[in-house]
Amino acid sequence: MYLINEVSRLVDLSQKRIREYEKEGFIKPVREPKTNNRLYSEFDVSQIKRINFLIHERGFTLACLRNLLVLAPCWNIFDCSDRQNCAAFDQPHTSCWQIRENNDTLCPGPCDHCAVYLNREHEQRRVLEPSGNKPLPRE
Repeated sequence: MYLINEVSRLVDLSQKRIREYEKEGFIKPVREPKTNNRLYSEFDVSQIKRINFLIHERGFTLACLRNLLVLAPCWNIFDCSDRQNCAAFDQPHTSCWQIRENNDTLCPGPCDHCAVYLNREHEQRRVLEPSGNKPLPRE
């Protein structure tokens, strides 16, 4: 387990940015009972790296990333190298954390610390359709 200052060096991000990812609901470190310090596992570190990549390299906004976590399969979001052997790959329209309740997935981390699981209650919106009954304006 790592403290936030160690994670900051490992992922080359400020502690403030890491806490922002936690506040936004993308990561959930455990808390040390006596000191309330954040403790990060290897899984948490890998999630932080991927979230940072999606935001800063791929250009996702926080809102877009939240929608992606609800709509896309986990193996695609987290670029799983062994996806073909995972139960989540065989059922792309079912959330990985739901699959894990009955089958085993190849995900190394606990569901309750995964960004997909943490955003499971976020409203699923159809991204390419207009909201409400209002048609898109024509040119």
